[in-house]
Amino acid sequence: MPKVTHPKRGSVGYWPRKKASRPYARVRVWTTTKEAKVLGFAGYKVGMTRVTILDNRPHSPTKGEEVAMPVTILECPPLKILSAMFYKIHPAGTQAVGAVTSRGDKELARKLTLPKDTPGVDFDKMTDYDDVRLLAYTQPKMTGIGKKKPEVFELALGGKKEEKLALAKQLLGKELKVEDVFKAGSFIDIHAVSKGKGFQGPVKRFGVSIRQHKSEKVKRGPGTLGGWKSQQHFMYRVAHAGQMGYHQRTDFNKLVMAISDKPDQVNQTGGFLNYGLVRGTYLIVKGSLTGSRKRLLRLTVALRPNPQVKMDNPQITSLSIKSSQGN
Repeated sequence: MPKVTHPKRGSVGYWPRKKASRPYARVRVWTTTKEAKVLGFAGYKVGMTRVTILDNRPHSPTKGEEVAMPVTILECPPLKILSAMFYKIHPAGTQAVGAVTSRGDKELARKLTLPKDTPGVDFDKMTDYDDVRLLAYTQPKMTGIGKKKPEVFELALGGKKEEKLALAKQLLGKELKVEDVFKAGSFIDIHAVSKGKGFQGPVKRFGVSIRQHKSEKVKRGPGTLGGWKSQQHFMYRVAHAGQMGYHQRTDFNKLVMAISDKPDQVNQTGGFLNYGLVRGTYLIVKGSLTGSRKRLLRLTVALRPNPQVKMDNPQITSLSIKSSQGN
């Protein structure tokens, strides 16, 4: 048989493999909708469990039957809208031209420098703009993760420019709930920072084979590099040691199974491992999600949904609340 070779290890679509700049993600691309609505939200990752649902997909081979599947639970306390941000779109990029700000909570002072006086709210001065977005912040004090410092990020809006302005006026200084943005059966994209693994070698980082015990120099290295290091540095395509994990990643088209404000229905016996008890509104999402427990995950309306995969109002028949601690 021919010798199996692997000239490439790892995807070159992820480069550079360095640590994310902050523990919650930055949304680089937003979808567009004709409907005037908020296009994103955020929630804290609680943990995983399993559910049994009644399959109502029209072309599924198990249509009408009960199907078991793994799910992830996200606790989603309401977001507070701090500002309406106005932008001008130029050929070279987007430029901020103004903002209308409301008074934030006292916990926001842990993150931002707040003005001493209540800022004036005046939308009439904003006339020359192309886009409107919302500056929102989280309320981790409403969860049991043991933190008060909020995260601050922007949320895009759908609709026309005038509709965005009207929606921003309506939401400024108020709370935004997850059920106002998503509904059960819809598809969302998850933007998150993955678990950090630290500095790892090429065997764990890229799956490089361990060499024969009599090989020269190293056993757990990628072998001779030749021209790969002739330019005064190792090329990024070389499977070498380095940072593994704590990278920003996006999961596309994750199905929302349920949205509820009854935490007693999902809380495991003794609480979720390394998280505790869910206290407020939560989201049940099909499958596993990027990130560690207690980490903030940003949720957006699906950028490229698959119209052929559809599940309207998934009916959960049972949900496991068995303890994850082996008791």
